[in-house]
Amino acid sequence: MAVSTNDLRNGMSLDLPEGLFNVVEFQHVKPGKGGAFVRTKLKNQRTGAVIERTFRADEKLDQAIIDKRAMQFLYRDGSEYVFMDTTSYDQLQVDTSQLGDAPSFLKEGDDAVLQFYGSEIVGVDLPAAVELSVAETEPGIQGDRVSGARKPATLETGLVIQVPLFVGPGEKVKVDTRSGEYLTRA
Repeated sequence: MAVSTNDLRNGMSLDLPEGLFNVVEFQHVKPGKGGAFVRTKLKNQRTGAVIERTFRADEKLDQAIIDKRAMQFLYRDGSEYVFMDTTSYDQLQVDTSQLGDAPSFLKEGDDAVLQFYGSEIVGVDLPAAVELSVAETEPGIQGDRVSGARKPATLETGLVIQVPLFVGPGEKVKVDTRSGEYLTRA
């Protein structure tokens, strides 16, 4: 579907010759001399690389239609993750490489929104924060109460994050899925 550069919006997906891109930022510029143009910042959905590109005003670009489907993570099968579509109950096996950083935050029974472009998975939308239990960490030492001191902790998904000294094994912690940082105890 063709869309004019005058109609660009943040978050819009474009199918350009270089690949599938997401509009991060755009700016319409009308110089005093010459024709108007649109300056954009685009993020490649497959590689994550950000490029800057300038288009003429009213230039036609191909808009990519991204289909978002609510899925539930069922279990891990070797190097693949098995998801179930929550509307049709169809099961889908997805290779770990297609999920990006999402496997670090997914445990069995969690919900996620998979983004499809045709039959290809181009992204995963996770909640802003997830609750995971601490599988392994060193015990805090009595009297070691330096404010802001941190120690490494391995979570149930295998993700290693920095947590405060008072967090022990078996406790549930809230983790930010965008940055991978500890937020609070759950």
